[in-house]
Amino acid sequence: MNIGSKIKDLRVQKGLTQEELANRAELSKSFISQVERDQTSPSIATLYDILQCLGTNLADFFNETREEQVVFSRTDYFEKQDQELNNTIQWIIPNAQKNMMEPVLMTLKAGGSSLPDNPHEGEEFGYVLSGSLTLHNGSHSYRVKKGESFYFNPDKKHYITSKTGATLIWVSSPPSF
Repeated sequence: MNIGSKIKDLRVQKGLTQEELANRAELSKSFISQVERDQTSPSIATLYDILQCLGTNLADFFNETREEQVVFSRTDYFEKQDQELNNTIQWIIPNAQKNMMEPVLMTLKAGGSSLPDNPHEGEEFGYVLSGSLTLHNGSHSYRVKKGESFYFNPDKKHYITSKTGATLIWVSSPPSF
Protein backbone atom coordinates (compact mmCIF):
# COMPACT_ATOMS: atom_id res chain seq x y z
CA MET A 1 0.00 0.00 0.00
CA ASN A 2 1.24 3.46 -0.88
CA ILE A 3 0.32 5.42 2.26
CA GLY A 4 1.68 8.75 1.00
CA SER A 5 -0.38 8.92 -2.18
CA LYS A 6 -3.48 7.77 -0.31
CA ILE A 7 -3.04 10.60 2.22
CA LYS A 8 -2.48 13.07 -0.62
CA ASP A 9 -5.65 11.87 -2.41
CA LEU A 10 -7.69 12.34 0.78
CA ARG A 11 -6.17 15.80 1.34
CA VAL A 12 -6.96 16.90 -2.22
CA GLN A 13 -10.52 15.52 -1.95
CA LYS A 14 -11.00 17.65 1.16
CA GLY A 15 -9.63 20.70 -0.67
CA LEU A 16 -6.78 21.20 1.79
CA THR A 17 -3.26 22.38 1.10
CA GLN A 18 -0.33 20.62 2.74
CA GLU A 19 0.05 23.62 5.02
CA GLU A 20 -3.61 23.51 6.09
CA LEU A 21 -3.39 19.80 6.87
CA ALA A 22 -0.12 20.32 8.74
CA ASN A 23 -1.67 23.09 10.86
CA ARG A 24 -4.74 20.99 11.71
CA ALA A 25 -2.58 18.00 12.66
CA GLU A 26 -0.03 20.19 14.49
CA LEU A 27 2.76 19.03 12.17
CA SER A 28 5.10 20.80 9.78
CA LYS A 29 4.31 21.29 6.11
CA SER A 30 7.62 19.65 5.19
CA PHE A 31 6.68 16.54 7.21
CA ILE A 32 3.35 16.25 5.37
CA SER A 33 5.20 16.69 2.06
CA GLN A 34 7.68 13.94 2.97
CA VAL A 35 4.87 11.59 4.03
CA GLU A 36 2.98 12.19 0.77
CA ARG A 37 6.14 11.44 -1.24
CA ASP A 38 6.83 8.33 0.87
CA GLN A 39 10.14 9.76 2.05
CA THR A 40 9.15 9.17 5.66
CA SER A 41 6.53 7.17 7.49
CA PRO A 42 4.39 8.60 10.27
CA SER A 43 4.02 6.81 13.57
CA ILE A 44 0.65 5.17 14.21
CA ALA A 45 -0.30 8.03 16.56
CA THR A 46 0.67 10.66 13.97
CA LEU A 47 -1.13 8.78 11.18
CA TYR A 48 -4.21 8.61 13.41
CA ASP A 49 -4.06 12.41 13.89
CA ILE A 50 -3.62 13.04 10.14
CA LEU A 51 -6.52 10.75 9.25
CA GLN A 52 -8.74 12.34 11.88
CA CYS A 53 -8.06 15.73 10.25
CA LEU A 54 -9.01 14.21 6.90
CA GLY A 55 -12.32 12.87 8.24
CA THR A 56 -11.49 9.17 8.22
CA ASN A 57 -10.03 6.51 10.50
CA LEU A 58 -7.39 3.78 10.43
CA ALA A 59 -9.85 0.99 9.59
CA ASP A 60 -11.29 2.78 6.56
CA PHE A 61 -7.88 4.02 5.44
CA PHE A 62 -6.40 0.52 5.37
CA ASN A 63 -9.48 -1.10 3.87
CA GLU A 64 -8.08 -2.64 0.69
CA THR A 65 -11.31 -2.75 -1.29
CA ARG A 66 -10.38 -2.20 -4.89
CA GLU A 67 -12.13 0.74 -6.46
CA GLU A 68 -14.00 -0.32 -9.57
CA GLN A 69 -13.53 1.48 -12.84
CA VAL A 70 -16.33 3.99 -13.39
CA VAL A 71 -15.37 5.86 -16.58
CA PHE A 72 -14.74 4.00 -19.83
CA SER A 73 -13.28 5.28 -23.12
CA ARG A 74 -13.44 3.88 -26.66
CA THR A 75 -10.30 1.84 -26.00
CA ASP A 76 -12.24 -0.12 -23.33
CA TYR A 77 -15.14 -1.02 -25.66
CA PHE A 78 -15.64 -4.46 -27.17
CA GLU A 79 -17.09 -4.56 -30.69
CA LYS A 80 -18.80 -7.37 -32.55
CA GLN A 81 -19.93 -7.21 -36.14
CA ASP A 82 -22.77 -9.58 -36.93
CA GLN A 83 -22.92 -10.21 -40.69
CA GLU A 84 -26.08 -12.33 -40.37
CA LEU A 85 -28.08 -9.64 -38.54
CA ASN A 86 -26.27 -6.90 -40.47
CA ASN A 87 -25.39 -4.89 -37.38
CA THR A 88 -22.50 -3.79 -35.23
CA ILE A 89 -22.72 -3.96 -31.45
CA GLN A 90 -20.33 -2.14 -29.13
CA TRP A 91 -20.30 -3.18 -25.48
CA ILE A 92 -19.40 0.16 -23.97
CA ILE A 93 -19.07 -1.16 -20.42
CA PRO A 94 -16.52 -4.02 -20.33
CA ASN A 95 -17.72 -7.23 -18.64
CA ALA A 96 -21.24 -5.79 -18.45
CA GLN A 97 -22.71 -9.29 -18.61
CA LYS A 98 -22.00 -9.60 -14.85
CA ASN A 99 -24.23 -6.59 -14.17
CA MET A 100 -27.99 -6.33 -14.20
CA MET A 101 -27.83 -3.77 -17.01
CA GLU A 102 -25.79 -4.38 -20.14
CA PRO A 103 -25.30 -1.04 -21.93
CA VAL A 104 -24.51 -1.31 -25.61
CA LEU A 105 -24.36 1.00 -28.61
CA MET A 106 -25.79 -0.57 -31.69
CA THR A 107 -25.41 0.59 -35.25
CA LEU A 108 -27.97 -0.93 -37.57
CA LYS A 109 -27.21 -1.08 -41.26
CA ALA A 110 -29.92 -1.21 -43.91
CA GLY A 111 -31.98 -4.33 -43.22
CA GLY A 112 -30.31 -4.90 -39.86
CA SER A 113 -32.05 -5.95 -36.67
CA SER A 114 -31.46 -5.61 -32.94
CA LEU A 115 -31.64 -7.96 -29.99
CA PRO A 116 -34.46 -7.61 -27.40
CA ASP A 117 -33.86 -5.48 -24.31
CA ASN A 118 -34.38 -6.88 -20.79
CA PRO A 119 -35.63 -5.00 -17.68
CA HIS A 120 -33.01 -3.89 -15.15
CA GLU A 121 -32.88 -2.66 -11.54
CA GLY A 122 -30.51 -0.61 -9.37
CA GLU A 123 -27.93 0.72 -11.81
CA GLU A 124 -26.91 4.01 -13.44
CA PHE A 125 -25.28 4.39 -16.84
CA GLY A 126 -24.39 7.36 -19.00
CA TYR A 127 -22.79 8.07 -22.35
CA VAL A 128 -21.51 11.55 -23.28
CA LEU A 129 -22.55 12.52 -26.80
CA SER A 130 -20.90 15.94 -26.78
CA GLY A 131 -19.02 18.22 -24.39
CA SER A 132 -17.71 17.04 -21.05
CA LEU A 133 -18.98 16.73 -17.50
CA THR A 134 -17.96 15.79 -14.01
CA LEU A 135 -19.71 12.87 -12.37
CA HIS A 136 -19.83 13.20 -8.58
CA ASN A 137 -20.44 9.88 -6.85
CA GLY A 138 -20.07 9.87 -3.08
CA SER A 139 -16.71 11.43 -2.24
CA HIS A 140 -15.25 10.75 -5.70
CA SER A 141 -15.39 12.91 -8.83
CA TYR A 142 -14.75 11.66 -12.35
CA ARG A 143 -14.16 13.66 -15.53
CA VAL A 144 -16.12 12.21 -18.48
CA LYS A 145 -15.58 13.48 -22.04
CA LYS A 146 -17.34 13.05 -25.38
CA GLY A 147 -17.31 9.40 -26.40
CA GLU A 148 -16.80 8.12 -22.85
CA SER A 149 -19.32 6.32 -20.69
CA PHE A 150 -19.85 5.72 -17.00
CA TYR A 151 -21.52 3.03 -14.92
CA PHE A 152 -22.09 2.73 -11.17
CA ASN A 153 -24.48 1.41 -8.54
CA PRO A 154 -26.52 4.31 -7.11
CA ASP A 155 -25.78 3.52 -3.46
CA LYS A 156 -24.22 6.95 -2.79
CA LYS A 157 -25.35 10.51 -3.38
CA HIS A 158 -24.58 11.33 -7.00
CA TYR A 159 -25.00 14.13 -9.53
CA ILE A 160 -23.34 15.67 -12.55
CA THR A 161 -21.97 19.13 -13.30
CA SER A 162 -20.55 20.71 -16.44
CA LYS A 163 -18.68 23.94 -16.93
CA THR A 164 -18.89 23.90 -20.70
CA GLY A 165 -22.16 22.04 -21.29
CA ALA A 166 -22.73 18.46 -22.36
CA THR A 167 -25.25 16.25 -24.06
CA LEU A 168 -25.53 12.73 -22.71
CA ILE A 169 -27.66 9.65 -22.53
CA TRP A 170 -28.37 8.68 -18.92
CA VAL A 171 -30.03 5.39 -18.08
CA SER A 172 -31.30 4.96 -14.54
CA SER A 173 -32.76 1.67 -13.44
CA PRO A 174 -35.21 1.69 -11.86
CA PRO A 175 -36.09 5.12 -13.29
CA SER A 176 -35.57 7.96 -10.82
CA PHE A 177 -36.16 11.03 -13.00
